[in-house]
Amino acid sequence: MPKRPPKTRIGRLAKLSGLTSRVSSSYLGQRVKGAFQDAEIREKALSKLHLQNAERVVDTMGALKGAAMKVGQSLALAIDGVDVPPEVSRILSKLHDSAEPVPFEDIRATVEEELGGTLEDLFLSFDEEPLGSASLAQAHAAQLPDGTQVVVKALYAGIENSVDADLGALRSLMVTSRMLRRDPAEVTAMFDEVRTRLHEELDYYKEAAHLEEFHAAYEGVEGIRIPKTYPSHCTGRVLTMDRLIGCSAEDFAASASPEAKQRAGDLLVQTFYDMTYRLRALHADPHGGNYLFAPDGSVGIIDFGCVKRFDMYWIAHYAEMALGFIDDDMDRAMPKAMEVGILAKRDPPAEDVLRDVAQTVCTPLMVPHYTCGASEDTVTARMARLAPSVIRYPSLQSPPDLIFLHRSLGGIYALLRKLGHSHDYGTLFRRHAEHAIGVAEGTIKDGTPVA
Repeated sequence: MPKRPPKTRIGRLAKLSGLTSRVSSSYLGQRVKGAFQDAEIREKALSKLHLQNAERVVDTMGALKGAAMKVGQSLALAIDGVDVPPEVSRILSKLHDSAEPVPFEDIRATVEEELGGTLEDLFLSFDEEPLGSASLAQAHAAQLPDGTQVVVKALYAGIENSVDADLGALRSLMVTSRMLRRDPAEVTAMFDEVRTRLHEELDYYKEAAHLEEFHAAYEGVEGIRIPKTYPSHCTGRVLTMDRLIGCSAEDFAASASPEAKQRAGDLLVQTFYDMTYRLRALHADPHGGNYLFAPDGSVGIIDFGCVKRFDMYWIAHYAEMALGFIDDDMDRAMPKAMEVGILAKRDPPAEDVLRDVAQTVCTPLMVPHYTCGASEDTVTARMARLAPSVIRYPSLQSPPDLIFLHRSLGGIYALLRKLGHSHDYGTLFRRHAEHAIGVAEGTIKDGTPVA
């Protein structure tokens, strides 16, 4: 029977602390045992432990929902971008599309209270089995009285009370365990940015406005589908929208034709750049569960609760910085890195590390044609090797605006890797970057299509 997630701060903190303790002690124990095992046995034992800990993360984060599950999804997203065993990736992907549902009577109570009527009066039909159970809400298929197929998303009861408690607990755990060895002010700014986005996701009037904005922006764009909303059946806690039909990224990658996969990848990367550099409003929750793929490669995008908006001048500085790194022009890149907030002060050793990291991230943009995931030495694997160098330099920081931009970039890259997508990413990026710079300089009218 579906269970209700714990709501009290103490109950949730206990589960999070228990997860941290179990995972840490399991690896410590294996390290001790590994000293007495031969290489083959040690490798098998570590692989088994990875699976066990992936299950622990899914079980705990999925049961807690709220901000805790959001953090778990970010972990799954990061893991999805590197070459980990497929079974680990499959386990963690459950956080995106099959978390433990809450009882249907809870959803019924929320919908009926919010919309002011019974389900039988409000809908022609309402499926008790959820389409998906996410971190903050549960989605159900339904039909409006006129037969229109819709999805109804309802917030979990009391979920808004868990966000601040979860984030506070997670921040404390990360700081005290020194998982985040950064300046406390930087850590606070990072968590404040996450908190802001999460509170926005708890306001369905805001998400409805996001949906209408993006639906209008992409109406008529061939291959991109974004649902519209039905205001008569929407409140601050209930959102009713078109039902889009499509399959998951995993199923699509396994069954689609090469032409369809190439088209889907083209649409994903073009839409990401368009949202970032033209609209300056980015769908910032880009895991596989929020994309629905049709057999012809067209893409449906759902869940616009998390939308990151960028200042015109900030995104232009970011674009100039990136072009500087791509062209190996440090006289252009480093001043813009300071404008963006990545570089706190001029510091030659830190700048050398930043150059290595930036040019690693920009690898797909620095070659005439790049196939995601084709190389054994992937971008994400090289980034993992560089990460310890970044931690050593306090002058290298992660400004709040960067968090969701790079989270989204990582999510899109993970999807492109699944599809084995090939493209001239450098030319596409340069076109969008120069557009954003031109808008900030006043030489291009804001809102015009990218040339």
